[in-house]
Amino acid sequence: MALFPPFRFFHTGGMWRQLHPNIKVRIINSFLTRMVGGAIFPFMAVYFAHYLGAGLAGLLLMALVAVQFVAGLYGGGLADAWGRRRTLLAGEVLKLLAFAALLLGNLWTPLPWVTFAALAVINVANGLINPAAEAMLVDVSTPDTRTFMYVVNYWAVNASLLLGTLLGGWLYQDHFAALLAGLLGMSFVTLFLAWRFMSETLGGLRRTAAQVRESVGVRPLLRSYAQVMTDRPYVLFTLGFVLLMTIEFGRQNFIPVHLAQSFPAQVLWGVNLTGIKVMSLVTAINTLLIVVLTLPVSHWVGKRELRPVMALGFLLFAVGFAALYGSLNLWALVAGSVVLSIGELLYVPARQTLLADLIPEEKRGSYLAVNGQVFTLAKWLATLGVPLGAQIGGPWMGVLIVLFGVLAVVLSLRGLRAASPERTPERSAPTF
Repeated sequence: MALFPPFRFFHTGGMWRQLHPNIKVRIINSFLTRMVGGAIFPFMAVYFAHYLGAGLAGLLLMALVAVQFVAGLYGGGLADAWGRRRTLLAGEVLKLLAFAALLLGNLWTPLPWVTFAALAVINVANGLINPAAEAMLVDVSTPDTRTFMYVVNYWAVNASLLLGTLLGGWLYQDHFAALLAGLLGMSFVTLFLAWRFMSETLGGLRRTAAQVRESVGVRPLLRSYAQVMTDRPYVLFTLGFVLLMTIEFGRQNFIPVHLAQSFPAQVLWGVNLTGIKVMSLVTAINTLLIVVLTLPVSHWVGKRELRPVMALGFLLFAVGFAALYGSLNLWALVAGSVVLSIGELLYVPARQTLLADLIPEEKRGSYLAVNGQVFTLAKWLATLGVPLGAQIGGPWMGVLIVLFGVLAVVLSLRGLRAASPERTPERSAPTF
């Protein structure tokens, strides 16, 4: 557990000791896999463009997103029918085999099509692991520990991505095979930890193989997800998050294009700043603030009711991103990064806790699988920002982003108000 610098802080509050072993293992596994994965996967677009050309690379990346989308929906149903632990372990084994193929496909000479096939299998594995793990976290957490669980997990994810990005920047070009070997080794560790320390959390009688096959057929899955989509409170709450994530994924679409094309090159403290460098700067500021301030901000949020905290976080997040979309002033961009980081720190644990309350216990895998597809839908919507921004310009894009933020608040709060009181109890974040 010494993986986390603020571990002594957790011990002092006693909250870390209260977490179920499944939660601790999931947080550690997520930290390890994202740290090494963050050093490799962001560069795969560069890899495919280099070996197969930019046009084909774009098509392959879109295909990988589609694979994970379908696998995630199937994984959610499987977690509800077959079991959380079984589904998660199946995904971990599949991922281990795919990482071995990925290493072999790049050990002596790069084989881009083997690499693509391995990445497709990895996306299938993630589609099995993520809904099962998310459902398991909700299964074993309590209202008193849930917000703290999401805060720690959120901190670990951002810290691992920061370390992974640094690793990738230094090692990707000259030591790609070594990175892949590290990813394979880390996969052995995460599989062992999950197998050894995680327990099954799906209640009820154990289903037979025939019952599982019947439950995860195409028609039963479609019926299950149709039920999710007719849950009006959940759909409204989810649509609000789609809008918010569409704002964020502009970081990968409109914002870098906008800054690369329009930011006036300038010198700051002897450093030549271009739009691309400024994009890296504001991203680094965001990540560092998340890593440094997650625990202090979460402590400040303690004892506050979660709905207004979430709403304020949404609005600050949108206003901060509006500066990135609409401004070309360096200090406005830096200020926007700080504001959106504070908003992110506020809304993430609050929304996650409210989401867990909103989901019916017997359908957690399916509901959380749908929630996971929010990111895929938002990525697709965010790609429209590039042609739209070319038509209306950065300042009007900034106005549109603020409107998206306001609408995200309205939809999310309406969803919570439309739910029955037992599904959305008034709850404050615990003091850590």
